Amino acid sequence: MPQKILSITNTLKNIFKSKITIGIMAVIAFFVVVFFVFFNKPPIYKFIGVERGSIIESVSLTGNTTPAESVSLSFGSGGIISHTYSSLGKQVSKGQVLAELNMSDLIAQLHQAQAAYSIAETTYNKLVNGATSSDVEVAKVSLSNAKNAYDNTVAQQKVSVANALLAMLNSGLVATPTISGASVAGQPTISGTYNSALQGTYTINIYATGNGAYFSFSGLEGGSGQVSTVSVPLGSRGLYIHFPSNNVLSYENTSWTISIPNTQSSGYLSSYNAYQSALQNQTQALASAQGVVDSAQAALDQKLAGARTEDLTISQAQVIQAQASVESVNAKIQNAKIIAPISGTITIFDAKIGQLASPNAPLVSIMASDGYEVDAGVSEIDVGKILVGNKVTMTLDAFPNETFTGLVFYIAPAETNTQGVVSYKVKISFDKTDPRLKSGLTANIDIQTKQKDGVLILPQYAVLQNDQGTFVETLEKNKIVQNPIVLGIQDQKGNVEIVSGVTEGEQVLNIGLKVQ
Repeated sequence: MPQKILSITNTLKNIFKSKITIGIMAVIAFFVVVFFVFFNKPPIYKFIGVERGSIIESVSLTGNTTPAESVSLSFGSGGIISHTYSSLGKQVSKGQVLAELNMSDLIAQLHQAQAAYSIAETTYNKLVNGATSSDVEVAKVSLSNAKNAYDNTVAQQKVSVANALLAMLNSGLVATPTISGASVAGQPTISGTYNSALQGTYTINIYATGNGAYFSFSGLEGGSGQVSTVSVPLGSRGLYIHFPSNNVLSYENTSWTISIPNTQSSGYLSSYNAYQSALQNQTQALASAQGVVDSAQAALDQKLAGARTEDLTISQAQVIQAQASVESVNAKIQNAKIIAPISGTITIFDAKIGQLASPNAPLVSIMASDGYEVDAGVSEIDVGKILVGNKVTMTLDAFPNETFTGLVFYIAPAETNTQGVVSYKVKISFDKTDPRLKSGLTANIDIQTKQKDGVLILPQYAVLQNDQGTFVETLEKNKIVQNPIVLGIQDQKGNVEIVSGVTEGEQVLNIGLKVQ
């Protein structure tokens, strides 16, 4: 065994002493030196310092410009269009009348309502102010005139009734034989006018004397007289009686009756009806005249006593009612007009003179000329970040080299669902008006949702995120160490807020290998 080891040793010595072996070993040594010089350099690290500063979180959207305000207008009532005062593309001012319906009937109604209101208001003021001395005197004169008129009516009606009564009492007066069928030479004739209101009968008896035939009468009156062919008075109430001119003695011992009124007369019914009518007219005329007296007396009493609370309340209600009528007609007149509620440009004008307009049918549209706004949809992920009043920066495709600023002034409370995609409408105002703006321009929007000042900031590429958490890497004793951190907000430039885990000025590895 020792002999074998010695043999191997001698062989190796011979190999190392050869030139070829020496050359190979030299080459190997050369490459070892090159490797350690050029390829086995220590690693070079890039660091980023933790800085303190401001960071702004924002949400990016795309939207379109729309008019700040636009309206569609119509008539509030139906009718024929009588006037138009503008046309398509015209600039109009707020309050300008653009079209009118025919309002001739409404104008007449307005004048009537205004007159009624004036009367009601004047009446109320008179009640409040009370009667003047001249008003009292006028009321006294009216009462005196009413009483005089009543007295005259009484006198006139008395005459009318009396005349009707006399006409009835004198209608068809005749003397009829007391004993029916008595044989006489002829019927006595009654003439004259009965002038008393008493009703009853005259009973006439004929008798003979040595000096001829005489008659006596009783009933309504009593007396006597000589039978004669000439009319002789029958009492003192206007009646006369005479007998036929022949056979005077044939009336001896006969008896006659005169009924007042003569209900058997052919004219009695009509004269009776006329009398009843006169009585009725008298009642109505006296009641009417008394009513005038009572009214005049009440008017005088009211002026002397002043207005009652009830009268003032009623009068005031009448004023309010009249005023409401005026306002109602004015409202109808307003409904018969199309009036611009905003200043702007007319984009639709379909009102034509002579056209029959239907109520609430849109005829005119106006786009406001006082500016534009931007409408955009924000996802449900970002909507919680946005608040009314957030500042906005925008670029418009129509003006690519300009930046516009504004504010969020509206966030829709309800979602918009477009083919299953939920978004929320936001409206953005421009800080400055620009006459170049038009409706429908595409806007690229950045909404500044949060801003923090004096916080620790790192670029996002210096932060490592994995399943174990969020880290930054530092170098400690030539060894890379992962330090956990808590992130805050981030901006559109790729910076993030570091809430905890680092200190200001601390150097962390630039693991993204991006140049600052």
